[in-house]
Amino acid sequence: MTDFQVLARGIALAGCGIGSGLALIAGIGPGIGEGNAVAKACEAIGRQPECKGDVTSTLILGVALSETTGIYGFVTGLLLMFVAPGMFMNYLG
Repeated sequence: MTDFQVLARGIALAGCGIGSGLALIAGIGPGIGEGNAVAKACEAIGRQPECKGDVTSTLILGVALSETTGIYGFVTGLLLMFVAPGMFMNYLG
C-alpha cells in the first residue's frame, strides 16, 4: 500500500466521521420545534378548551412530520458511520 492510499483512506474515514457527527446534530432541530409546538398547543387549549380535539389532531400530525427530519438525520449518520467507510475502502483498493 502506497503512502497515497494510506492518506486517501485516512481522509475518507475522517470525512465519514465528521459527516456522521454533523448528520446526528440534525436531531436537535426537531426536538426544539416539537417542544415549541406542544407549548403553543397547550396555550391554545388553555384559551379555548372546546377546540381541544382539533388542536390535538393538528399537533400530532405536525409533530409526526417534523420528527421525520430527525429520523432522516439519524439514518444518514448511521449510514455514514457503518456503511460508507467500507464502500470507500473498496473503491480505494
